[in-house]
Amino acid sequence: MARLNQHFIELPETYLFSDIAQRVNAYMSEHPESELIRMGIGDVTRPLPEACISAMHKAVDEMAHASSFKGYGPEQGYEFLIDKIIEFDYKPLGVKLSRDEVFVSDGAKSDTANISDILWQSSTIALTDPVYPVYVDSNVMAGRAGKLSKKGYWNRIIYLPCTEKNGFVPELPTQDVDVIYLCFPNNPTGTTLTREQLKKWVDYAIAHKSIILFDAAYEAFITEKDVPHSIYEIEGAEKVAIEFRSYSKTAGFTGTRCSYTVVPKECLAYDKYDRAFPLNILWKRRQCTKFNGTPYIIQRGAEAIYTEAGKAQVSETIAYYLENASIIRNSLTAKSYKVFGGINSPYIWLKTPYGCNSWDFFDYLLKEKQIVATPGVGFGPSGEGYIRLTSFNTKEKTLEAMNRI
Repeated sequence: MARLNQHFIELPETYLFSDIAQRVNAYMSEHPESELIRMGIGDVTRPLPEACISAMHKAVDEMAHASSFKGYGPEQGYEFLIDKIIEFDYKPLGVKLSRDEVFVSDGAKSDTANISDILWQSSTIALTDPVYPVYVDSNVMAGRAGKLSKKGYWNRIIYLPCTEKNGFVPELPTQDVDVIYLCFPNNPTGTTLTREQLKKWVDYAIAHKSIILFDAAYEAFITEKDVPHSIYEIEGAEKVAIEFRSYSKTAGFTGTRCSYTVVPKECLAYDKYDRAFPLNILWKRRQCTKFNGTPYIIQRGAEAIYTEAGKAQVSETIAYYLENASIIRNSLTAKSYKVFGGINSPYIWLKTPYGCNSWDFFDYLLKEKQIVATPGVGFGPSGEGYIRLTSFNTKEKTLEAMNRI
């Protein structure tokens, strides 16, 4: 008799963004004439940088000739891209990495979920609340979450509230935890940690022999000087942290799929006999078994981001989305809404007015203003009473959305 992984049955029936899509589709079927402005899911609207397109065209041509054809590539990524990552993303920060510490993949979403493969099934997980749903759901699937309460909390996960009351800065756990998820600039709140604030987490992880899973997918949007771009800017982080980065929002690779994960060789975890093992070796073993590598053509496109033309084009795109974020933030603030984020991030965290709950305000924006947002409670119980708006639409539609509100 075939048996299921019981933990999949314990998951809520729908994923947050699938639930949103169902509601939007139902509304559109009844109001096909509506002109929706989508500011919910974090997809982008600007095209790929021309430098990336040219590089991928060239790579396609290479595939047409036996002398330059590429078949299976290295699961951890081609050296030509890894070298650029080290040289341009980390060396300017004073961070030293070797090639075998960088793993190219098809998305930070995939890696932040798949990393749980190499962690002990009974690990104690701590994560911020609200939080990107993948961190929670992947641990439910792995059997680390326990049971879901009526209030929306899994009883084996340690929640670290990020609220207006604490300035959206999570407090250190009061107990030992094994694995800590941190995402800064944060999805969904758009807020950040200073160097001093992040150092407390690194110090905690060193003292407790914990691992920090640091999602830095939005680091390119940082504008303030005291906000670190990488956790490895903090002394000792290479011993306790794995970092995830993505080209999805910075260079428009949401449909092209390319990202990378850094696993330093000094980063250790322990077996049941308290023997230390490098996570780098285990992650490489996992990837070589379960992942066939990011396509050569895509990696050539990602490499072009680091050319002079590519860097200029990506900077232009980021500036465009940050301008949209400023439009949203300033427009809503002028109308006495409470808003957070949007300075170092493409996300704006909007407090719903009049005590309205997240889904009710979502429905109001959809049905009365024809704007698609994301209900804050979908990111966790502490997200109730908030809405997340993204700056990834066009400037014209962003302005129109603010006029409608």
